[in-house]
Amino acid sequence: MPTVTTNFSSDNVTSACPEVIDAIVAANAEYAESYGADFYTAQLKDRLCDVFETEIEVFPTLTGTAANALSLASVAPSFGKIYCHRLAHVNTDECAAPEFFTGGSKLIGIDGANGHLSVDLLEAAIQGAGNVHHAQPAALSVTQACETGTVYTTEEISALAEVAHAHDLSVHMDGARFANALVSLGVTPAQITWQAGIDVLSFGGTKNGCLAAEAVVFFKKELVGDFAFRHKRAGQLLSKMRFVSAQLMAYLDDDVWLRNASHANLMAGRLSETICQVPGVELAFPTQSNEVFVTMNLDLIEKLRNQGVEINDEELDGKAVRFVAAWNTPPDEIDRFAETVLACTKENT
Repeated sequence: MPTVTTNFSSDNVTSACPEVIDAIVAANAEYAESYGADFYTAQLKDRLCDVFETEIEVFPTLTGTAANALSLASVAPSFGKIYCHRLAHVNTDECAAPEFFTGGSKLIGIDGANGHLSVDLLEAAIQGAGNVHHAQPAALSVTQACETGTVYTTEEISALAEVAHAHDLSVHMDGARFANALVSLGVTPAQITWQAGIDVLSFGGTKNGCLAAEAVVFFKKELVGDFAFRHKRAGQLLSKMRFVSAQLMAYLDDDVWLRNASHANLMAGRLSETICQVPGVELAFPTQSNEVFVTMNLDLIEKLRNQGVEINDEELDGKAVRFVAAWNTPPDEIDRFAETVLACTKENT
């Protein structure tokens, strides 16, 4: 196998940012209460209340899968239906964790252009309420930024949430790349979440500079219910929770999360622009966050792999190749990558 020289396969492959590492080191230098009763976790709630401009409840987790599955378990019963885009990670990439933690809820995948749900298709899919022979409509889950790298506008989110709430569905947002969507839209965290009708958010940090830090954020306290017990039962109530909360505090302080996401989006735009100048390479979806999806022939993919380029051609049913920029992607790496792609293309002529 060739030595990997370029890796835009995911933002999961990159390192944690210095501010997060420093926060972990600082949290390691002192005693702290266990199981979330520490100073850092208490401060995290206050900080997120400020960020979202409203009172919230927050439960830190280690993984996005846990955050999503537990969020959905809080709003959907075992006999419920959870509506989502058919490409949604909760539907395709989480090893049936949502079904497991809800105790059996059915995920209903819906089509939609560019990875987006539409109001009309959602409305048509919501069926069976009150019929004992049917699983009961319970929740809507939307991903922001979504699996194709595109973002929902606040108007789109509001329209979907309006339909969901009209049918008594709770609305969950998978925010694994929430910061990337936020800076792309140029809106406030409040505007794209609870003000647009989101009830519970999986707030992601790991893909944008954290080591292992996510959180479930409730905007409706009445939905919290027995979540503390679900959180513990799922193994997400860490004895040394301060190390997760300290990461998220550092991530939020001084707008580190927004700077990281802005840089990643900027680098993705640069990558999108340069790679699409190469003959035979075309965008599969608009580049609106830090992910770039393109189509290229199998011969070019193989040549790039032989040059040490890590290629992710397994996303979206293998119909496109995904390249992802991160918080620390250097511009010259993108330029070198574009030169490599062009050189490999010329070999075919």
